[in-house]
Amino acid sequence: MIRRPFANSKRKAGGDGRPEVFIADEQSSHPVELDRWRELVLNSLMEEGVRGNCELSVFFIDEDSIAELNAEHMGKIGPTDVLSFPMDAVDAVVGDAQGPGMLTKGPSRPQSDVDDAPLILGDILLCPAVAARQAPDHAGTYNDEVALLLVHGVLHILGHDHFDEPTTTAMRSRELALLTKFHWNGPAPDVFRQDQE
Repeated sequence: MIRRPFANSKRKAGGDGRPEVFIADEQSSHPVELDRWRELVLNSLMEEGVRGNCELSVFFIDEDSIAELNAEHMGKIGPTDVLSFPMDAVDAVVGDAQGPGMLTKGPSRPQSDVDDAPLILGDILLCPAVAARQAPDHAGTYNDEVALLLVHGVLHILGHDHFDEPTTTAMRSRELALLTKFHWNGPAPDVFRQDQE
């Protein structure tokens, strides 16, 4: 069974509130509809059971930047389409050492309530140039490719993976369900369905 940390959980991750998606376009080669993609990511998080005061960041970056990160973190040469960097919720909000982003206690500080601190889900980095190049052979259109990569990134943040046939099948099923509901608002185009089979 695929571990989905927030699905069907009554526990709120990070106190009261609604998930927040921070999104930025740090490249200039391809157009990016920030509001549209923020909504897709937020809807995907909510559909997967994420609740409470938590944050996810999405960055659209250029090929050189994603190639550097791909080499540094994945050990692979060249640009990739999307990278996801999940964070450990407990380590992200609670620590003994003082410093930015850490909750600390001391004589001059009030007792901190972990439930009031946002849960940092992680970062998704997507390269529109790579998405545009692979779209015709993958999802069909540039917008469908960006949508697929964002949903793929969200699922990685939430603990999904595709290291064997069962996990790949489960992840693709969730991708298709989320894209059908929030990207196409109806059945997937035939070209996308064929690619997923």
